[in-house]
Amino acid sequence: MDLFQSEAFSSRVLDLMDEHHIPGLAIAVVKNDETASKAFGHACLDPPKPVSTDTLFDIASCSKSMTAAAVGLLVEDNDKYPEVQYDATMSSLLPDDFVMPSAEYTDGVTVEDVLSHKTGMPRYDMSYIGPQGDQPDDARSVTRNLRNLPVAAPLRARYMYNNMMYTVATHLVEVKTQQSFSDFLEERFFEPLDMRSTSLQPMRARAKGHGDRIAKGYCYNKEKSTYRGFDDLDCPEGQGAGSIITSVDDFIRWVKSLMRHEGPFSGKVYQGLVRQRTITNPTGRRLKPFTSPVVYAAGLEVYYYRGHMVVGHDGSIAGFESQFFFLPQSKFGACIVGNSSDSGIAAGILARQLIDAALGVPEVERPPRNKAKKKADNADTNVSIRPKSESQDQSRKPTKENSEGKQNSLQKDEAKGQVAPDDRLKPKPNKTKAKAKEQAPPPPQEIPLSAYTGRYWNPGYHSMTVEIKDEKLFIDATDRSFQSTLTFDHVGDQTKYTATIRDIHEDYSEEIRAEFVLEDGRAVRMGLGLEVALKDLTWFALQRDI
Repeated sequence: MDLFQSEAFSSRVLDLMDEHHIPGLAIAVVKNDETASKAFGHACLDPPKPVSTDTLFDIASCSKSMTAAAVGLLVEDNDKYPEVQYDATMSSLLPDDFVMPSAEYTDGVTVEDVLSHKTGMPRYDMSYIGPQGDQPDDARSVTRNLRNLPVAAPLRARYMYNNMMYTVATHLVEVKTQQSFSDFLEERFFEPLDMRSTSLQPMRARAKGHGDRIAKGYCYNKEKSTYRGFDDLDCPEGQGAGSIITSVDDFIRWVKSLMRHEGPFSGKVYQGLVRQRTITNPTGRRLKPFTSPVVYAAGLEVYYYRGHMVVGHDGSIAGFESQFFFLPQSKFGACIVGNSSDSGIAAGILARQLIDAALGVPEVERPPRNKAKKKADNADTNVSIRPKSESQDQSRKPTKENSEGKQNSLQKDEAKGQVAPDDRLKPKPNKTKAKAKEQAPPPPQEIPLSAYTGRYWNPGYHSMTVEIKDEKLFIDATDRSFQSTLTFDHVGDQTKYTATIRDIHEDYSEEIRAEFVLEDGRAVRMGLGLEVALKDLTWFALQRDI
């Protein structure tokens, strides 16, 4: 607590914000019963508005801890919900809705599998439709769509982070309690813990009269030296995986209640949440000194640093990043939130500093901070306390989480110790191939582009419409939860293409493989490499011309 209250710590925060172009950052800490909080920078740049400890941020995947805790309360309540147990199969609890692609998975996936990312189902983050779409998804429709999405690994064979399954968990809560998930959170968590500024979805926060307290999200373009701002969006199709809007003054109450087993949390509920279930990096790659591999529990990650258990989670969504942690033995914890896509870099460095201080790590064993700026930066980003999760190399999501304009992706991973569960590494560019591509222009597009246009359909991904824009094939996928566009470049054979996915909120793009099947000079099928964990492309059938 002394470090947190010091001028040196505040100066360090401001330096990191300046270095990583973070408009606003708020931090709260808890030690035993004592809490403290600080705020820095701006919640909005135009017009300028300062961040306070009451400013509201989207904490993204940090919300998963609340989803898992909601299920944990049902598991504890044997009188009302005796059938809800961690080892109960989801299909027995949601017989009409929870159907996987094969009977083996339908009959086998348990509540625990859903909460610990071992269902064998890859991310499929582009499969669900946001409120801006013609037929938006909700928790029930996301659950019922699982049957249309192929699995990528045997059940419980390996850790595969999956946002959808946490939305499925909220559907379980809603079915069993006959309450909306938002109302359940209000009744069981927010009101008892006096988290009166916390809501599920920005819309709910605005309905409470808190709209003027919601921070604006930002992405910084280094080439142009400009910020791009955007408002936080409602994502009912992603509830449970994210979308909790809170302040650090409220958030630290959540951390404190978990750490001390207070409020709605009995020791039994706590033990169910921190039970270590899935090793996220079984080969131990990139382990840092004094750290253990990370193990996913239920909405929480657990690892050991210098023999001390550390529990927490990260969160990342366009324009916002967050992190919370606590050390049960030391009764110390913190939460850090920011309104920038690089906030997580600073959060990882600050978390390390706070943990080292809480454990009394000798100064000589801490990352050096008083050398030349570059050396100090390298020390911070290369000495972390959370090893990277291997599975993040095997996931692809067309969102800002792959953004490379911010900082070298490896630096970001190591600054945090491990990529936030919503994140994964952007594949390193192949310089040889890139150079060859520059020297050898692609073969000409001989078949008219109109032969490829039309509305294509896949049961799991629904419809995607291929049109022509700027003399290229183009898909507007802004109806998706993760809003993006796809632009096609011909590679060869009049059927093979590279599709560049561009996030509409941030300066991020990623290339995936694309292919068409032609019959009589007309495209009848389209394949897209939307899931790197799958060996095959995801195929869409032509539904109608446009």
